[in-house]
Amino acid sequence: MTRERPDPSSNETLPRSEAPVAAPAPAAVAEPVVKAWRRAIVERVEPEVDAGRFPVKRTVGETVEVTADIFVDGHDKTAAVVRYRFAGHDGQAEDEAWQDAPMSFVDNDRWAGRFRVDAMGRYHYTVAAWVDHVASWQAELSKKFGAGQDVTSELLEGALVIRRTADAMPSSAGRGRQKSASAGGVKAWLAERADFITSDEELSVRVAAALDADLAARMRDHDPRVASITYDRVLEVIVERERARFGAWYEMFPRSAGPDPTRSATFGEAVLRLPAIADLGFDVVYLPPIHPIGTSFRKGRNNSLVAGPGDPGSPWAIGAAEGGHTAVEPGLGTLDDFDRFVATASRLGLEVALDIAFQASPDHPYVKDHPEWFRHRPDGTIKYAENPPKKYQDLYPFDFESAEAPALWEELKSVFLFWVDHGVTIFRVDNPHTKPFRFWEWVIAEVKRAHPETIFLSEAFTRPKVMKHLAKAGFSQSYTYFTWRNSKAELTEYFTELCQTDVREYMRPNLFTNTPDILHAYLQLGGRPAFIVRFVLAATLGASYGIYSGFELVDNRAVPGTEEYLDSEKYQIRQRDWDQPGHIKELIAQLNRIRHDHPALQTTWNLRFHATDNDQLLCYSKRTETRDDILLMVVNVDPYHTQHGWVQAPLWDWGLPSDATFDVVDLLSGERYTWRGEWNYVRLDPDHMPVHVLAAVTT
Repeated sequence: MTRERPDPSSNETLPRSEAPVAAPAPAAVAEPVVKAWRRAIVERVEPEVDAGRFPVKRTVGETVEVTADIFVDGHDKTAAVVRYRFAGHDGQAEDEAWQDAPMSFVDNDRWAGRFRVDAMGRYHYTVAAWVDHVASWQAELSKKFGAGQDVTSELLEGALVIRRTADAMPSSAGRGRQKSASAGGVKAWLAERADFITSDEELSVRVAAALDADLAARMRDHDPRVASITYDRVLEVIVERERARFGAWYEMFPRSAGPDPTRSATFGEAVLRLPAIADLGFDVVYLPPIHPIGTSFRKGRNNSLVAGPGDPGSPWAIGAAEGGHTAVEPGLGTLDDFDRFVATASRLGLEVALDIAFQASPDHPYVKDHPEWFRHRPDGTIKYAENPPKKYQDLYPFDFESAEAPALWEELKSVFLFWVDHGVTIFRVDNPHTKPFRFWEWVIAEVKRAHPETIFLSEAFTRPKVMKHLAKAGFSQSYTYFTWRNSKAELTEYFTELCQTDVREYMRPNLFTNTPDILHAYLQLGGRPAFIVRFVLAATLGASYGIYSGFELVDNRAVPGTEEYLDSEKYQIRQRDWDQPGHIKELIAQLNRIRHDHPALQTTWNLRFHATDNDQLLCYSKRTETRDDILLMVVNVDPYHTQHGWVQAPLWDWGLPSDATFDVVDLLSGERYTWRGEWNYVRLDPDHMPVHVLAAVTT
């Protein structure tokens, strides 16, 4: 929902003591002249999503780097700050004082500043700029004195600037490092300096005092910002907890985790799988819908239209006589059993994520109690879901355009809040692109207002602009096209867009290697090496990734000619041998430990691709800002053949000379290599290990 945002140019937004100070003027001066005194121009502020319509995203402890084009007419110097404040969980709090972060000149009138966000909720920020009269005066004085010109007039002008600053100081201490000093002491110091530079002391001494860095710093701290200009928008940052940025997800069907393949496992039995998932190093265990499953038009094995005796049906056909979206499928147990499952997961360091699918089976209580929430045909029957030629008679979509939509919205919001009350603060939302965008913007904001710790993952494999808009509307994370990007060129192009364009400001990717719906041909045909390649790519390209259970066992059986799993767990209970030969569990556990030990892998933005002389070798790096953690990944994307060639290490980015000699350690194998210069040779055999995860030892 669109909200009114405070006007940054008004004294109602900026505390009175910090509001722009207008230059004194005769009463008869026309308004255009007053505006002309505001000589600074602020343009192209970034980050800014759709002209400020949507907030950018960060997690607690991250920084927001703000850039803008800032300049003034003529040759005067410019000063600028980023103004920011915490705005609460709803973005409406206006009692927090604005703080300033200095901006510095970059090049070509581009300026940059940054501030840190330390609390969940929303922050406001904008940019203010003004003519820096002190810097302008000091620059002119330095040039003229250096050229041997008479600077008596310039010293008199400077004294006036200093006295004007002192006179404009508030009764309390100023900004920045002078906050601890008494205002009176600073005012007196500035007055003394003004008197000194216009005294009879030797000229060179007075000029040195006028150009003193301490004077410039105090003047900057107490600058009255005469005729400052503030950017015409107050922008927002939504700040979420770390799990919105970094985490490994494991998807499991709890009904398949029992000892008897002829019936659903209970939560009491499924809980026994949690220690193994925790041992693999995952952070989130994600469950498909756990609600009662309808019996009308229930699907059978392999998506057959007729269910056989004992077929459990699809968990996404939600609702039966036992209840709907706030009930538990009886085969899984009770709500108390689910609560114990969540508590056990928490003790093991796992969070439980729950699938929310806003649709109903024909047996859902909503169908009887609220038929107005569904779309009807002319004959009065409810219209079921279709994707021609497929028909989904077991699913009724909600009608968000009905006259009763407001009540429907409130009811669906209550579903989220119900599960939050039962310990779930991560939701994977099924097919959000088939519901109104403004519903998601509203409901996510409503839930996060009460529970800012909640995280929403958008499962939308649809058109790019639709996926991006859902991210803008508030989803914390988004599914991506990663599954279908398998070549070096495809991966490089796609992840450059995600990580190095404005998309990164609002869309956080969660890279799933596979899902119950998607088993890509690369995995079907490439064998164990393909699973290793896709896992390492997911876990190192992105800070958040996920696998669907069975991936660790290299399960690649598909319905021929499709991306559907054979004997899909969506429609039947499947037991697995978790220790069958050929699994990659040790690799998964090892890389998840590496992810937790190396901060460079805990963000997506720092991804950079590098040149190779072989199109089957993908090379990319990640490093921390301080360069104390530098990782270089080399991946053979050909799962069938050994590939070798030369890769270029970005030594300039690592702070090393182009002819440096340094070591790299493969964190997976423990092998150590000495590299010399930018270009170095690698050879990757898919039957041995098709990837390098190298830590650069640069000291």
